[in-house]
Amino acid sequence: MEHKRGKLITFEGIEGSGKSTHARLAAEALRSAGCEVVQVREPGGTRLGEAIRLVLSRKGGAEKIAPRAEMLLFMASRAQLVQSVILPALARGAHVVCDRFADSTAAYQGYARGCDLQLIRKINAFAVQSLVPDLTILLDLDVGAGFRRLHARNRRQGTARDRIESEGMDFHRRVRLGYLALAGRAPGRFAVINAARPVGGVHAEVWRAVKNVTGI
Repeated sequence: MEHKRGKLITFEGIEGSGKSTHARLAAEALRSAGCEVVQVREPGGTRLGEAIRLVLSRKGGAEKIAPRAEMLLFMASRAQLVQSVILPALARGAHVVCDRFADSTAAYQGYARGCDLQLIRKINAFAVQSLVPDLTILLDLDVGAGFRRLHARNRRQGTARDRIESEGMDFHRRVRLGYLALAGRAPGRFAVINAARPVGGVHAEVWRAVKNVTGI
């Protein structure tokens, strides 16, 4: 029996926008609806990807990561994740819920760091074997609000900001504007959702978009 291909659903947004929370809630809702779901994060999701994640998240160290090196490390983690986890899952009919994907590289390393966007698109197409998400949930939030949430989370968990979270507010404002520009270029793929509301209201809107693309 031939399996119907699963859907790739990605979650994007600035720091503190609730990506991880809403990716988890969407995955739980899909499982409750009887679907097989593979939930992954970027960078990460494989042994190689998790090792790269540690390198990318560390502050300080012997040398500063150059923007081009940073971009290529994200691409390397993504290439391994797509080949080892995402494509096999989609082929057997599972839905894949991914906390960040290619749009993060365009927003952070392209719009915010200034790496060439056309080059990012070409390298990414190679890294992901031309895979494009079926749905991208963009959780849009004011940068100041996102960092208030981030500060509260770190205080609760006893953790510090990682390397990218520690960038200045102007950097993160460029990330947000980059995301909105990307959504404007692909309105059929993106669902831009106001993430400033309570979790329940945001999840309800996310779930409507997920049901629409999966046909549940």
